[in-house]
Amino acid sequence: MNNKKRSFFERLTGSMGIEEEKEGEYGVVKGKNGDKKGNGNWIEEENDEAELSIDVYQTPTEIVIQAMTAGVKPEDLELSISRDMFTISGKREESRTIDEENYFRKELYWGKFSRTISLPAEVEPEEVEATEKHGLVTIKIKKVDKEKRNNVKVRSI
Repeated sequence: MNNKKRSFFERLTGSMGIEEEKEGEYGVVKGKNGDKKGNGNWIEEENDEAELSIDVYQTPTEIVIQAMTAGVKPEDLELSISRDMFTISGKREESRTIDEENYFRKELYWGKFSRTISLPAEVEPEEVEATEKHGLVTIKIKKVDKEKRNNVKVRSI
């Protein structure tokens, strides 16, 4: 099998180049327009985790990160913060037991997800507030105040 990386369009549509071959449950199937490929899954997963979509913005004193995690209990989310990096991860469990042949559409994502970003400013990892309301998780991280000064008086001992 050719190890050529597929283009964005090929990954988005599930198509393959003309010369590509894929091993499916029906054997090797040549990828040509209109051909049924592989096992009927039109989008292949490139890894086991999905990337979570987020919004990141700042206020004068905080970096704020928001993510939609509907269907995930707050206690099932894991947040990891350092001075310059942030990671959110979790797993959305599918509790329905419906046979695959009874679906007309199946577009919701179920499974592991995560997102790691470099923070746009240095933060205090210990000064974090995370809240969840109707599936929207909001994380507020206090920025390091580089202008903060402390005057120290020297004592004689």
